[in-house]
Amino acid sequence: MSAKTLLAVEGLVARYGPIEALRGVDLTVGEGEIVALIGANGAGKSTLLMSVSGVVPAAHGRILFDGADIRGLAPHRIARAGIAHVPEGRRVFPRMTVEENLQMGAIAAAPAIADDERRRAYDLFPVLAERRRQRAGTLSGGEQQMLAIARALMSRPRLLLLDEPSLGLAPLMVKRIFAAIAAINAERGTTVLLVEQNAHHGLRISARAYVLGQGRVCLSGPSAELVRNADVRASYLEGGFAPR
Repeated sequence: MSAKTLLAVEGLVARYGPIEALRGVDLTVGEGEIVALIGANGAGKSTLLMSVSGVVPAAHGRILFDGADIRGLAPHRIARAGIAHVPEGRRVFPRMTVEENLQMGAIAAAPAIADDERRRAYDLFPVLAERRRQRAGTLSGGEQQMLAIARALMSRPRLLLLDEPSLGLAPLMVKRIFAAIAAINAERGTTVLLVEQNAHHGLRISARAYVLGQGRVCLSGPSAELVRNADVRASYLEGGFAPR
């Protein structure tokens, strides 16, 4: 990989009580890349993102962001370091307006950039500008996903963690969301680590990908090569079971 490594996960172990969700995961993300994580439900994909963002404490291993070990830091400190997390299920503040949700995303940002990022968010997702005074809980699922991404971008992160952005959305809205992700990467240079159960979408948009199974990396490589891999095709692109 020619790009400078922005995120390096080394030997990462994470547990929920006695249950080991991650079992020594190694992963790298180069600056400016889109890297996908694919795998079956329960493979550890969401846990990996939550460990990087500090929501789930890692039991062992290292999480290096731009060379500094951030394992053990509080989530707000990780956010201020330049990592933004869009969790599965969007989790917008339903009683707050669109504008107020964006303001919440700017808490981790320098005040001087908040207005600029709000304008950029509305340029990226014009429907949010139309609904800026509307309560987030009344938006459609796709509009809430747009808002969750826009809220994360308010801090002008260097690394964007996206967890299942296509979940529960209609095909047309999925197309719009993934077009926006590509634009965020191409136009802003934002690095993206993407968890996506729909392997077609994840592999299409990413440069490289990792396949997780039972808390471990099963396969990794350029996305174009993984699309042609017989195990990946059988397990994720044509139905079947995850590789063991």
